[in-house]
Amino acid sequence: MREHLLAVDVGTGSARAGIFDLSGRQLARCVVPISVHSPLPKHMEQDSEEIWAAVCAAVKAALAESGVEPHTVLAIGFDATCSLVVRDRNGKPLAISHEDRPGLDTILWMDHRAIAETDLCNAIADPLLERFGGRLSVEMQIPKLLWLKTHRPDLWAACGQIFDLCDYLTWRATGSNKRSHSALASKWGYTPEAPGSPPIDYLKKIGLGDLIERAGLPPQSEPPGQAIGRLSKISADELGLDEGCIVAPGLIDAYAGTLGLTAAGIRPEVPLTAEAVLIAGTSSCIVRLSREPISGTGCWGGFRDAAVAELWLTEAGQSASGAFLDHIVSLHPFGGIPAKARHRAILDAIAEHLAAEGPDFGLPISVLPDLHGTRSPVSDPLLTGIIAGMDLDRSELSLLRLYWRSCVALACSIRHILDHQPRRAGAPRQLLLAGGLADHPLLAQLYADATGCDVFVPAECDAVLLGCALHAAVAAGAFPTTTEAGAQMRFAMAHFPVSAARQAALSRDHALLKAMMRHRDELALLASPGVSEPSVISRAI
Repeated sequence: MREHLLAVDVGTGSARAGIFDLSGRQLARCVVPISVHSPLPKHMEQDSEEIWAAVCAAVKAALAESGVEPHTVLAIGFDATCSLVVRDRNGKPLAISHEDRPGLDTILWMDHRAIAETDLCNAIADPLLERFGGRLSVEMQIPKLLWLKTHRPDLWAACGQIFDLCDYLTWRATGSNKRSHSALASKWGYTPEAPGSPPIDYLKKIGLGDLIERAGLPPQSEPPGQAIGRLSKISADELGLDEGCIVAPGLIDAYAGTLGLTAAGIRPEVPLTAEAVLIAGTSSCIVRLSREPISGTGCWGGFRDAAVAELWLTEAGQSASGAFLDHIVSLHPFGGIPAKARHRAILDAIAEHLAAEGPDFGLPISVLPDLHGTRSPVSDPLLTGIIAGMDLDRSELSLLRLYWRSCVALACSIRHILDHQPRRAGAPRQLLLAGGLADHPLLAQLYADATGCDVFVPAECDAVLLGCALHAAVAAGAFPTTTEAGAQMRFAMAHFPVSAARQAALSRDHALLKAMMRHRDELALLASPGVSEPSVISRAI
């Protein structure tokens, strides 16, 4: 009897595989690292063959850990970052790297090489832009594709299949060219309701009229709830499964986490307008679900059926959050390797200092954490961060102070984004939190206090993997709807209520964040070419 589900989540630096039964019980979870290459500033690349090998290794390890037999696995689901995999007409990798390394065929989601192309895309008037807050992001696929055509015409001429990473994984698993609505609507500009169709008119306006042929794009996207197919013999052997295993449409990783948290997480029932999801990781994604389309400046969406059938999804977020904390750890003399265990040890040490010194720990350090530009409420990949209040201290205590003030800034930035979301989205009272270091109680409490929301965090469950597994279960027909699947796959959530005392202290930190944003604008003005006269400088100040 097929009574198990496999979920694969491919993040920026690793592939994770989880095995669940049909009640949602997690039986195993295994992680395999993936490398990132940065041959030039703003260029970030990966090897899709390495990614697939990591997926296979993680799946086999999870099967071994759980003791689950391959013939009992009903379905497999894949979710991934919105990276871009470039292949030729025969499905072979095409090197997109400046170094011409054959394996580097994948442009990572956080690659910012296409800034000029993004500006060009946004200069063309078209209703499509309204679905993306008025501006496409450099993190999306259309600007990256235009960069490929403009800067690598030889490569473009050889292209025959270009995938969003989650669709590459389902293609690799089945051989099918079907593509998911989750990726095509939110990152490729397909029409927002499943099944969506490609934005032909807009593509022609920006010079990508041949994209359908070059990328092998289908005429419509695949809605949730319908299987892509079954594992091919080759992929079944590589994954350690059998050909009877059903493959679900791919999901954007944050959307898989949203599906898991909202469908199966146990918490008080509130209207959709009173709830938000925060998926933390290398970046942070804020996701809102609604029964009608919601759009606005600094938001991507709405997209219907991108995570949950018949519900609209709107996304916002931070371009770098976990990546920012990794950067802090890597640069500091006492930082070390920024693995998850190191981050947790730092947070444990900070908790002791907060207990002894109170909420002023880390001052006068103030941080503006936009080291990789911003997504929301302003979409600008050129914005930079600021750290103020530093001295010459290089001790371990200085690391703890800087790290904590960086965490505070990230949490206050989430509040800033929520405050600037469209009014129709509603003011959230509950924040469902998962991914990255979200399960550390110090951070969960910080986000509750900074946002003024009751925070709920999965107690003993990887919500992203469970959401992916739940999605696969519906696609395989184990449950007729997401709602019914969620009712059977429930998991407990830890509750972090708002602390009034700490929330009052954080009002100062919100003010500091806004002041640093103003100062950044002033500094940018003073640094502009031709601004040298004292009168201009005095007016700026």
